[in-house]
Formats: sequence, structure tokens, C-alpha cells
Amino acid sequence: MRRLLLPTLLGLAALAILLNLGLWQLNRLAWKEGLIRQVEQNLTLDPVAAPGPDRWATGAAPIGDYLRVRVTGAFLPGEAYYYNALTSPKGHYGGPGYFVHAPFRTDDGWIVMVNRGFVPDRFVAPDSRPGSAVPAGPVTLTGILRLGETPNMTTPAPDLARRIWFARDPAAMASALGATGPTAPFVIDADAAFTPASGLPQAGETVVRFKNDHLGYALTWFGLAATLVGVYIAYAWSVLRRPDPKKPEA
Repeated sequence: MRRLLLPTLLGLAALAILLNLGLWQLNRLAWKEGLIRQVEQNLTLDPVAAPGPDRWATGAAPIGDYLRVRVTGAFLPGEAYYYNALTSPKGHYGGPGYFVHAPFRTDDGWIVMVNRGFVPDRFVAPDSRPGSAVPAGPVTLTGILRLGETPNMTTPAPDLARRIWFARDPAAMASALGATGPTAPFVIDADAAFTPASGLPQAGETVVRFKNDHLGYALTWFGLAATLVGVYIAYAWSVLRRPDPKKPEA
């Protein structure tokens, strides 16, 4: 049995790690499913006032993503374009294109970037889509709050000359368009009702999609644990069937 001591200890340690990884993935699965249920519930609620600067500070109650909100104010000049592909459009247009973002100054004086909707590649230039100008004067709009994105090492740098962005960075977008003042760390995706009569930008195209591979990962870890047990049993059986060279013959 001493021949199996070290392999047994190593096998038990590896088994414990694999089982813990599987259980961790199951916990993540429960968290993700709870998050999805919360988002689905949020999208059915009436809009609430968009959180102002007092909610942006570190230590304040966290701002919920996919929250239905409303703001009152006026659009400022300029557009920024967030490159993306609309694979499951709710409206007429889809495919590769851009989400048109415009700065909006609220009645309280702070800035929020509003995602006015999707335009295909060929309609990114404003003069290619007549009738797509922002409404003039005071506006009350409703939409879905989406938290900003932090660019990572693989995110291409924005094309400032063409105002094209590859990460939804509201503060940087607003600054590039010359909008001054406190800027919200989120974007508001305008509801479909704010689509102009011309049809572009095509609003109401918020993509609600969550990657949820945790069950598959959990099954992988548990499968590896089962494989390890099988390998250990086969190894132990082969060892026990062999004579111990250190044991004297009778």
C-alpha cells in the first residue's frame, strides 16, 4: 500500500481542485441566472429618473445596467459612432454598421451620451440620411441605461477624425465632441419611439444578451474529476496486482 501513498495524496489534491472548480461554476451559474432574471424584470418596469452625479461617486449605491430611465434636456451638436454589428434587428436595418451617439445636456446640467440608434455602414455620414437630425429644443426621452465599457488591450483606438469608437466610452465620446460638464458613466439607448420618420437612426435596438457557459464549464470540471477517479482506479489496480519488489519472497 505504501506504493500508492504518494499517487493517492496527489490524486486527492487534484480531485479536490477539480470538484471545487465545478462547484464554483455552479455558483456562477446561479448568479448569472439571477442577473438575467433581474434584467428581464427591469425591462418591464416604468422608467425612473436617470441617476445624477450624486450616484456616480465611489461608494454610492451601484447603478444597475439595463435599467429603464428617463431624462429631460436638450441635445448638443455632434455625433459619435460606436462600431458594431446588429445581427438580430428589431427594425428594418441590420448587419455591420454603427450606433449613433449624441451628447445630451440634462436640465440639471450634466451630460449623458444618448444612443439614438443603429445605421448601416452606408448611412453613417449624416448627409446620407436626410431627416435624421436630433430634435431641437427641450426633449424628454426614455430608454435603457447601459454602463460604459472600459477599453482593454485588444480594443482598437478610436478613429477621432471620423469619430468612430470601438468601445462605449461615454466620457471620452462627450469630450471629443466638445461637450463640457460632468458626464454620466453610462449611455442611454433611446426607445424605438424616438426613431425619426426617416427611419434612421433606428432606435430601440438594445442588445440584451448574456454569455452563460457556466453549466458547460461545470460539467467539464466534473467530467475531468470522474476521469481522474477512473484513471486512479485503473492505476491502483495495476499496482496492487504487481508483486512488491521490496517484499521478501516466502
